[in-house]
Amino acid sequence: MVVALIIACEVGFWVLLALGLAARYLLRWRRTSVVLLLCEPVLELVLFTVTAIDLKNGAEPSWEHGLAALYIGYTVAYGHYTIRWLDGHAAHRLAGAPKPVGPPRHGMARARHEGRLWLRTVLAAAVACALLQGAVWYVGQDGDISSLRAFQGAALRAAGIHGLVALAYFIWPKRAPAGLSEAPETRVKERT
Repeated sequence: MVVALIIACEVGFWVLLALGLAARYLLRWRRTSVVLLLCEPVLELVLFTVTAIDLKNGAEPSWEHGLAALYIGYTVAYGHYTIRWLDGHAAHRLAGAPKPVGPPRHGMARARHEGRLWLRTVLAAAVACALLQGAVWYVGQDGDISSLRAFQGAALRAAGIHGLVALAYFIWPKRAPAGLSEAPETRVKERT
């Protein structure tokens, strides 16, 4: 049941996002789009509530509960970022706004960008670990909490691996090809 709800929340996320952007840029219903986009966090609250009720009703903690916590953590950390990114592209395609500037490709600017993404991953792992720890306390030591602890480890490993990747960008920054400036303002001018 929890896995089906996770899938439904993911589908719901994209449906609400598409409806919100369509209302904003195709129909010009700004308030409606804001309401639709503000419904996004409700999906995570529903998933959290159903997962807690499932555990309260005596369900044995399993990988499904761990996956729900990871999903909520990811959505908290990357949900707004994803919406903002897609909103910029929708504004460009549907409303004639300038093309959004992509992430830097070279040098320390790229390293800083990767560092900011890693901080989002750390936030996602922290939220997931906190939710999983709450579930561990809720179930108590009498229940089988090994799957919850395993997902805490998975969240920490994901943050650690992403941290190593981000660190590699700082240690070995990618050089810009000859003749291409690393300044973002110059990159925008070169594309047009």
